Amino acid sequence: MSDKPFFQQHVFFCMNQREDGRPCCGAQGAQVAQQHAKKRIKQLGLNGPGKIRVNQAGCLDRCEEGPVLVVYPEGTWYTYVDTTDIDDIIDSHLVGGKVVERLKI
Repeated sequence: MSDKPFFQQHVFFCMNQREDGRPCCGAQGAQVAQQHAKKRIKQLGLNGPGKIRVNQAGCLDRCEEGPVLVVYPEGTWYTYVDTTDIDDIIDSHLVGGKVVERLKI
């Protein structure tokens, strides 16, 4: 058994859908953003064991600040507006190791 984590980083996109009218990430483009991130990580050759995993998550309990995603193991929370913001998170944080302060929550 190895002490090395299976993935270097894990990115969770909140995909929560609420029926009661309260804000939710699922209604703010989370599906498109998550699919874009997953595709871009694959294009960069950064997916797979020992690399980066992009996942969908249920409610992360921050929908009012959303849409949101969180990067682990750092525990860095982000909001975003569009795929340009997702690309900034990928390029700066996941590839470059630098937090995107303008999107951090």
